[in-house]
Amino acid sequence: MTADEKTPNGPIYIERVLDLSSLLKQKSHFLFGPRQTGKTSLIRHSLKGVRSYDLLDHSVYLSLSQNPGRIAQEINPRDKIVVIDEIQRLPVLLNEAHRLIEERGIRFLLTGSSARKLRRGGVNLLGGRARTKYIHPLTYRELGNRFDLFKAIERGLLPSIYLSEDPLADLEAYTGSYLQQEIVAEGGTRNVPAFSRFLKVAALCNGTAVNFTNVSNDAQVPRTTIYEYFEILKDTLLLYELPSWRKSKKRKPLASSKYYFFDVGVVATLQGRPFRPGTPEFGEALETYLMHELVSYRDYISGEPLSYWRSTSGFEVDFILGDHTAIEVKAKENLSARDLKSLRALMEEKKLKRYLCVSLEPRRRNLENVTLLPLREFLEALWSREYSP
Repeated sequence: MTADEKTPNGPIYIERVLDLSSLLKQKSHFLFGPRQTGKTSLIRHSLKGVRSYDLLDHSVYLSLSQNPGRIAQEINPRDKIVVIDEIQRLPVLLNEAHRLIEERGIRFLLTGSSARKLRRGGVNLLGGRARTKYIHPLTYRELGNRFDLFKAIERGLLPSIYLSEDPLADLEAYTGSYLQQEIVAEGGTRNVPAFSRFLKVAALCNGTAVNFTNVSNDAQVPRTTIYEYFEILKDTLLLYELPSWRKSKKRKPLASSKYYFFDVGVVATLQGRPFRPGTPEFGEALETYLMHELVSYRDYISGEPLSYWRSTSGFEVDFILGDHTAIEVKAKENLSARDLKSLRALMEEKKLKRYLCVSLEPRRRNLENVTLLPLREFLEALWSREYSP
């Protein structure tokens, strides 16, 4: 799908952070991202005129599945870059890509909405000849003056939905038959009713350390299957796993991971409830949105690990960026010292460089050695690379 915004004068393209031309000057790349995150639009605007094969096109898929060598026959000396879209649909083409990288120096962009099929069955992953990048829904940096927090939380940030004239209907379509069909197409499960029940229960666990037994009971699905379903969501890039930060000594940390859906609009639709300001659910939504920004920043720019901290005594800090910055998220316009108790507990460890609380307050201030930041000011600083080791 596209990140083009329709105007009376035609579409306006929203520039993405990823620069495909620069990436492909260095090496071939895999580019993974959930459906409708804008892979096709990015390719169309960044790699004009390159040879491209879309495996969602039935005729293209059929001809290449019958004869993978057609690619080598069709590529001419002017083709320095070749795109194969949705490569997971025909992994055998990776053998051809491997050969053409070696013999002709072709640089490939191999895109997909899932790495699941590519991780199984001994598929040729090009032996280090291609790097991997991920594309995410729109970010604050990409939207610029088009960014609206409440619109982002209501609609999510999938380009076609954020810019849609009927976003709620589009979200229903995305989270309904589309997601179920996507999972079946990936061969993850053929029991669509069971997976559909699981999906709604999993959405209600968004942003938490999941109790798999409870999910199994609520979804009426065996516990062993629940583990597999969570893996499917991660492999299809619909779910992020946030590991625990375990370097605290004074307070014993929990080891369980937390899980977040990749888009706040998708999780709201799966839960069947809007995230309205002033409700506990809005706090969860703001945290999910910040998770998206931090994951995008990690994958596009920093490459640093992202984690969270929770002690066995109940203190919890939402995010730890690298090993240097603690970030707590509060959907409040007026913070007090009480809101900072977990950050202060972590501060006693004396292991991190800075302690931030991101909120809806209008201006920056300092309280008990914690920097309180308005959301926009935090995002500006993040994308300006101010939070470095």
